[in-house]
Amino acid sequence: MARPRRSAADVPEIEEVEAEIQPMFSADAIRYGDLLFVSGCVPMDTDGKLVGDGDLEQQTRKVMENLETVLEAAGTDCSRILKTTVFMTDISRRKIPDAVRREYFQEHRPASTIVEVTALTAEGIEIEIEAIAALVSP
Repeated sequence: MARPRRSAADVPEIEEVEAEIQPMFSADAIRYGDLLFVSGCVPMDTDGKLVGDGDLEQQTRKVMENLETVLEAAGTDCSRILKTTVFMTDISRRKIPDAVRREYFQEHRPASTIVEVTALTAEGIEIEIEAIAALVSP
């Protein structure tokens, strides 16, 4: 059986979401239909300065704060996150960000992948988290 063709009217709009987080090249997030694709959040303040140099727990808290800021700008929160990808420079220390993330997610447990990388976007960054979240239909 042939699949019906979709018209341009059937395809959701792509909308850029901007939040008050560190400046970056990419969009803070992209909304596509009822999904929000959040760019990797790093432990930087709104001036682009590293927060928590040498302190993975403090860096993770800043990353989660930045993630929450993006989610709020899109009208959602951590309870609607479906999937996270965590990039770390030392995966043997994953229990530290796991504990911090539990504080933000509470009972909600999104699908998650943790990947060790050799470096992240700026010197001193030990963790970056990207996410996919569900949105309520407008």
